[in-house]
Amino acid sequence: MTRHRSYDVLDPASVLGAYAVGVFPMADARDAPGVFWVEPRRRAVLPLDGFHLSRSLRKTLRSERFRLTADTAFQSVIALCAEAASDRPETWINPSIERVFLELHAAGFAHSIECWEGHRLVGGLYGLAIGRAFFGESMVSRTTDASKAALAALVARLRFGGFTLLDCQFMTDHLASLGAIEIDREDYMALLGDALSEVLGPSSARGGGSWRTPGADFRALDGGASTSVSGPLSGKDIVQLLGHTS
Repeated sequence: MTRHRSYDVLDPASVLGAYAVGVFPMADARDAPGVFWVEPRRRAVLPLDGFHLSRSLRKTLRSERFRLTADTAFQSVIALCAEAASDRPETWINPSIERVFLELHAAGFAHSIECWEGHRLVGGLYGLAIGRAFFGESMVSRTTDASKAALAALVARLRFGGFTLLDCQFMTDHLASLGAIEIDREDYMALLGDALSEVLGPSSARGGGSWRTPGADFRALDGGASTSVSGPLSGKDIVQLLGHTS
């Protein structure tokens, strides 16, 4: 892993530009004053046609035990991801990262999947969408299968919305069990280049077109980009959308 120099303050433009060239920010700890840019030599990605929908997860989704929403509680999801827990006493999400992702969410680039049990937020994930690429930042679970259900909902949404790349950053056993693979940086950059091939960057964009492409739509399942808040997608719908994965 290559680690570049640290910064005290992040802004949305620099973050979008960094992801577009395969780099992303992290902090040493929750209370770290600054961040550093990370460029992994090997990258975890989850092929959207290779998500492993296990029999037990399929059963959980069909039971409608969870209510799965998108972009309804972004701030709560990122706060939950940043919280210390018994299995993760320290996190890399410091206030600077949290703040800039809230700005990116307000601008329509950062998105969340929420997993609810009743009225309680029990898990979810958040990440950044540029072009046909979705960069997963963090996922969290406060009960069994919550993060798996959230990831299943994300994959269904990305496949329906025309995305081609789901970047998971670093490989873990949890991600591997769901179908993630690890690839060299050179191969990752080829996938990234293809996913961003139609993106309008800041030098060529005018107004709201910056860093956007008509090739993908995170909210396609909800009727398109004009939908500001999406309702719950049923577990049965997710299983159907992922029907040919296993």
